[in-house]
Amino acid sequence: MKVLWVTSAYPSDKQPGNGVFHETQVQELKKQGIEVTVICPVPYHSPILRLLKKKYQLTPTSSIYERNGITVYSPKYTAYPGQLRWSQPDQRIAKAVLAAIKENNLTFDLLHAHFAMPSGGACRRVAKEIKKPWVLTLHGSDVHIYPSFSKGAEKIFCKTVLSADKVITVGKNLADKAKDKTGRDSIVLPIGIDLSKFSHPLISKRHVKKQLNLPEDKKIIIFVGRLVKEKGIFELAESLAYLAKDTVVFFIGDGPGGEGLKQHPMYNKQLFLLGQMENERIVDYMYASDIFALPSYSEGMPTVIIEAISLKIPVVCTRVGGVPDLFGKYKDKLIEPKSVKSLAVRLNEYLTKQEVASTLCEELYEHVQKHYGAKKNAERLIDHYASLISSGEKETRVLEEPSIITG
Repeated sequence: MKVLWVTSAYPSDKQPGNGVFHETQVQELKKQGIEVTVICPVPYHSPILRLLKKKYQLTPTSSIYERNGITVYSPKYTAYPGQLRWSQPDQRIAKAVLAAIKENNLTFDLLHAHFAMPSGGACRRVAKEIKKPWVLTLHGSDVHIYPSFSKGAEKIFCKTVLSADKVITVGKNLADKAKDKTGRDSIVLPIGIDLSKFSHPLISKRHVKKQLNLPEDKKIIIFVGRLVKEKGIFELAESLAYLAKDTVVFFIGDGPGGEGLKQHPMYNKQLFLLGQMENERIVDYMYASDIFALPSYSEGMPTVIIEAISLKIPVVCTRVGGVPDLFGKYKDKLIEPKSVKSLAVRLNEYLTKQEVASTLCEELYEHVQKHYGAKKNAERLIDHYASLISSGEKETRVLEEPSIITG
């Protein structure tokens, strides 16, 4: 079976942390005999825009690269500032994808797009042009945020979801919201992780801290993700004022919010920016930490939380997206978005009452081991691929998601 993935985020040598969860799923599909090719279109801004803003000065080049046995094509498409709000890029991206398919003589049985926009909208056009079935996975922001940009955005979102031959969501909450907007049922299939890469190490935290040159006498809170305000990074920084002085926060990732964090009075004292890094190194930093924090304003089902739980790291997260489903009977431990006070309270609780954090970690760990492995995820995804290819019929049922922890 040959599958063509279309996504706006996939790791490369220059951006190793970009769309790691996609690569995890692709690699597992490959292990199970599926031939996957990836197209990851890259935005190209006009010379005038590159003169006006520094962030547009990077001029991407269309490229083809191999990564862990997978061929990735990165064709350019013309992009405009704020295009998802007013100038939908799906037609331009579709043109780039079709060109890549034709120029490289790509053959495949079906397409799989990730995020309703821009990739899903583009695949809707591509699938119609080449008459191939296609699968759409909704991840979070494409449901929670994108449709609210404008009436036009909402219209294209609905059209895209209704056009797909199968729709997958990464959590029950997301499936419910997508149905509210479109009337379309979807398959619930949580993102899997490679559990072998997040196994609990036999060496001590102290030893890992020493290897990474981290302070052994400090309590470490770690954040991993894009540095933007919507991830709650500034609330996390503000929470330091309510925590003990022996507490430090490390931010891993990049983004425009980094400049704001550098203005914090505790920058390079209790607040540190480590930048972007390979996922293998991130695992070490996570394991060396005392708490993982992700106080986002919205999410789908963030894989980084599943990864932290797999390392038995206490997780402080907001009550958003599919996270309550993951936490089950412990969902009361989740906090409200944009609340520095509730964030600080939960951080203090886990830092001072380790027995509470330990019990939570153990139960969530067992749940993740049972339901969130990439192997099981890929097996179910392959079944959906096969049924679509054999029947050619649209999926309209909601399949049962993995059971959540109950009392």
